[in-house]
Formats: sequence, structure tokens, C-alpha cells
Amino acid sequence: MDNTTMLIVLGVIVVVAIAAVAVWQAQKSRRLKQQFGAEYDRTVGDAGSRRRAEAELAAREKRVRAMEIRPLSNVDRARFVDDWRRVQAEFVDDPKRAIVNADRLLGDVMATRGYPVSDFAQRSQDLSVDHPEVVEHYRLGHDIALAHERGEADTEDLRQAMVHFRELFEELVEGPALYRADAGSHPESSHVRH
Repeated sequence: MDNTTMLIVLGVIVVVAIAAVAVWQAQKSRRLKQQFGAEYDRTVGDAGSRRRAEAELAAREKRVRAMEIRPLSNVDRARFVDDWRRVQAEFVDDPKRAIVNADRLLGDVMATRGYPVSDFAQRSQDLSVDHPEVVEHYRLGHDIALAHERGEADTEDLRQAMVHFRELFEELVEGPALYRADAGSHPESSHVRH
């Protein structure tokens, strides 16, 4: 092979390699966008670049995959659903205390499912891997709870926080149908969803 042919072959190999990397990167981006939904866009905005955001989302996936996240047992699920009903009923007489108890109950559900319950930012990032469609509700509810601690939230804000917390609660106990079950019945679903 002469030098010209060798350069042409090397050039073709480089072009094919670049194209393969571009296709792989596009597939990775598409997968992450599909998995994380709005959380993908939020993370890109926070990170300042698509590349950094995708690296962060991949790191979240890796961290959560190393955890032992598990579904709730029927007994735990029934207990948490009953506790949630009590917290909601408490809201009528004492909205401020109900918000604190709802936040605490969410932490208990997360811990029972196997999520580490360290600081809020880490919890929300961990939740975003398996629950990207509701993690923003958790953030919004938490923000209102913090505003409440500073004396900056009224009853309507607290009601909205309960709505946000309920979205996450329903997802963590495996769906709204379980939460809305009759008070006298306990969910017996064995459907597993993370």
C-alpha cells in the first residue's frame, strides 16, 4: 500500500470512528432525556452544559443502582397509607403540624424503600432516577415547608405543599389507586414499581 492509500484508509477510519461516537452520544442523550424527562432539562439548566448534566445524571443512576431499593411489603404499605390518611385529616385542624408530619412520613417511606435519607438535595437526586415525574413535586413541597419554617407560608401554601407531597407519597407507595382505596380495605397489590 502506498502512502496516499494509507492516508485515505486512515481518514475513512477516523471519520467512521467520529460518526460512531456521535451516534453513541446521541443515543445516550435520547435515553437520558426519555428516562429523566423534565429532570433532564432541569439538570442541563443547573449544570450549564448538556455534557456535564448527562455525566451527573449517569452518576445518579450508578449511585441508585448500587442501592437496595425495594418495594414496600403489604404490611408497610397499609401502615403508610393509614398514616397518610391521618396526616391529611390532621391538616384540617393543624396545617402546620400536618406539613411537618407529611415530610417526616415521606422520609420514613423512603428509608423503608431503601433510599438513604441524608440531606434533601441528595434525596431528591436519588429519587429522580426512578421517580423523575414526581421529584419536582417533592422539591416544591419541601420549598413550601421551608417557607413555613421562616413564617412565610399561609394556609393555601401549606395546602399546596400537601398536594405536592401526596404526589410523591402515591408514587412511593406504588400508585394512586392504593392511596385512594377505601379506608376499610388494605391494598394487596404485589405490583413492583420503583
